[in-house]
Amino acid sequence: MNTNEIKTNFHHLIDQISDEQLLIKLYHIMEQASATKDGQLWNRLTEEEQIELLKIEREVQSGQGLISNEQMQAKHKKWL
Repeated sequence: MNTNEIKTNFHHLIDQISDEQLLIKLYHIMEQASATKDGQLWNRLTEEEQIELLKIEREVQSGQGLISNEQMQAKHKKWL
Protein backbone atom coordinates (compact mmCIF):
# COMPACT_ATOMS: atom_id res chain seq x y z
CA MET A 1 0.00 0.00 0.00
CA ASN A 2 1.43 3.39 -0.94
CA THR A 3 1.02 6.67 0.91
CA ASN A 4 -1.95 7.85 -1.13
CA GLU A 5 -3.79 4.56 -0.62
CA ILE A 6 -3.15 4.71 3.12
CA LYS A 7 -4.47 8.27 3.30
CA THR A 8 -7.54 7.39 1.24
CA ASN A 9 -8.29 4.31 3.35
CA PHE A 10 -7.74 6.29 6.53
CA HIS A 11 -10.21 8.95 5.36
CA HIS A 12 -12.77 6.26 4.54
CA LEU A 13 -12.40 4.76 8.01
CA ILE A 14 -12.86 8.13 9.66
CA ASP A 15 -15.92 8.87 7.51
CA GLN A 16 -17.54 5.66 8.79
CA ILE A 17 -17.15 6.59 12.48
CA SER A 18 -20.16 8.30 14.01
CA ASP A 19 -19.05 8.10 17.65
CA GLU A 20 -18.00 11.67 18.49
CA GLN A 21 -15.95 10.63 21.54
CA LEU A 22 -13.98 8.12 19.48
CA LEU A 23 -13.37 10.75 16.81
CA ILE A 24 -12.11 13.17 19.47
CA LYS A 25 -9.72 10.54 20.84
CA LEU A 26 -8.42 9.69 17.37
CA TYR A 27 -8.02 13.38 16.59
CA HIS A 28 -5.94 13.93 19.72
CA ILE A 29 -3.77 10.91 18.90
CA MET A 30 -3.14 12.16 15.37
CA GLU A 31 -2.56 15.72 16.58
CA GLN A 32 0.00 14.54 19.11
CA ALA A 33 1.69 12.22 16.60
CA SER A 34 2.00 14.99 14.02
CA ALA A 35 3.48 17.37 16.59
CA THR A 36 6.12 14.84 17.66
CA LYS A 37 9.46 15.31 15.93
CA ASP A 38 11.01 12.31 14.21
CA GLY A 39 13.08 10.28 16.67
CA GLN A 40 11.75 12.09 19.73
CA LEU A 41 10.04 9.01 21.17
CA TRP A 42 13.00 6.77 20.31
CA ASN A 43 15.38 9.10 22.10
CA ARG A 44 13.29 8.95 25.28
CA LEU A 45 13.71 5.18 25.47
CA THR A 46 16.51 3.63 27.47
CA GLU A 47 19.19 1.72 25.57
CA GLU A 48 17.71 -1.53 26.90
CA GLU A 49 14.24 -0.58 25.58
CA GLN A 50 15.69 0.34 22.18
CA ILE A 51 17.50 -3.00 21.96
CA GLU A 52 14.32 -4.88 22.93
CA LEU A 53 12.28 -3.08 20.27
CA LEU A 54 14.89 -3.81 17.60
CA LYS A 55 14.83 -7.47 18.64
CA ILE A 56 11.03 -7.55 18.39
CA GLU A 57 11.16 -5.92 14.96
CA ARG A 58 13.60 -8.59 13.71
CA GLU A 59 11.34 -11.34 15.07
CA VAL A 60 8.29 -9.88 13.36
CA GLN A 61 10.13 -9.45 10.06
CA SER A 62 11.34 -13.06 10.16
CA GLY A 63 7.98 -14.43 11.34
CA GLN A 64 9.62 -16.01 14.40
CA GLY A 65 7.33 -16.73 17.31
CA LEU A 66 4.26 -15.15 15.74
CA ILE A 67 0.86 -16.56 16.60
CA SER A 68 -2.13 -16.04 14.33
CA ASN A 69 -5.10 -14.12 15.63
CA GLU A 70 -7.21 -17.28 15.37
CA GLN A 71 -4.72 -19.26 17.48
CA MET A 72 -4.61 -16.53 20.09
CA GLN A 73 -8.40 -16.33 20.26
CA ALA A 74 -8.68 -20.11 20.62
CA LYS A 75 -6.04 -20.10 23.34
CA HIS A 76 -7.81 -17.39 25.34
CA LYS A 77 -11.41 -18.15 24.37
CA LYS A 78 -12.56 -18.51 27.97
CA TRP A 79 -11.67 -14.85 28.63
CA LEU A 80 -13.09 -13.42 25.40
